[in-house]
Amino acid sequence: MAKILSAMSGGVDSSVATKLLLDEGHEVTGVTLDLFCISDTETPVKNAKAVCDRLGIEHRAYNAHSAFFERVISPFVETYLAGETPNPCVVCNRRIKFGILVDYALEQGFDAVATGHYARLDRDDESGRYRLLKGIDPAKDQSYVLYSLSRNQLAHARFPLGSLDKATVRRIAVENGFASAKAKESQDICFIPDGDYQGFIDRAAPGKVRPGPYLSVDGEQIGTHQGVTRYTIGQRRGIGVGFGKPMYVVAKDAVNNTVTLGENNDLLSGGLIANEVNFIPFDTPREPLPVAAKIRYNQKEQPAVVRILPDGSVEVLFDKPQRAVAPGQSVVFYRDELVVGGGIIRRAIPVDRS
Repeated sequence: MAKILSAMSGGVDSSVATKLLLDEGHEVTGVTLDLFCISDTETPVKNAKAVCDRLGIEHRAYNAHSAFFERVISPFVETYLAGETPNPCVVCNRRIKFGILVDYALEQGFDAVATGHYARLDRDDESGRYRLLKGIDPAKDQSYVLYSLSRNQLAHARFPLGSLDKATVRRIAVENGFASAKAKESQDICFIPDGDYQGFIDRAAPGKVRPGPYLSVDGEQIGTHQGVTRYTIGQRRGIGVGFGKPMYVVAKDAVNNTVTLGENNDLLSGGLIANEVNFIPFDTPREPLPVAAKIRYNQKEQPAVVRILPDGSVEVLFDKPQRAVAPGQSVVFYRDELVVGGGIIRRAIPVDRS
């Protein structure tokens, strides 16, 4: 049996994950990452400690305020200001939950860090590498936000919920009297619980978001936008200008402070370029690699071919054009249940209309 540090928010998933580890006979200590300064009432720290007290195990709080700000919040704001759409959960998993927390766990004599993610791990007998797999519940699978974990991080990770569906997890929580058993799931970023991204950016970077020109796909000025960060690729509502036909955000240029609008077909891309690429089950492939690719969390995977470029970035060409490829988001590669890897989208490749 292993000595495991279980990352706990006080929510249903991490609470049940901790209980399952104890049932398996592991020596478990709960830990809550105190990520940002909030009031003392109903904090994740207090909620998690209550679960640990109920389970009869030690609970620790790890102050990660400065690391979370420097490694997650600050890049989030900077990426938005650069005209891209970041995914802070990907960054947090790599740099916080399986970054500083794994480092802390190993320093404290633990073998692994466990979380309540819906994903699975196995180990390839031939290479000895740990492999990341989808969770068996397709509605809850969170492998997309874990693709960037390194070999060392995966070797020290545990995902007890990967082989369960959400209904089973809630049933276990009810059976054990966890207060979170019937709690509503949050769909927002943890540090923006009200979902007001723009308000958060305005407070974090006052005066940085300014109105500028709307452009047509031909480069003609057709109106005025209210700030590049207020728009996402594919957005239709909230444009604020009437054109007599549906118009969508098809591109953003933070340097020139422009937002380009077009019709639905203008959102289609034949592929994309991505960097910060991580391959999990093998080293960077030399030959073109057929995969199923996802360009956003809730998208169904799409057939594509990945080709490594001389600078280490990748070109991803889709079998069929894809809508609203957003720079800053992640593209993740799969082969059936196996997560092959992924990277950060830098730009879309236009559809070849020849």
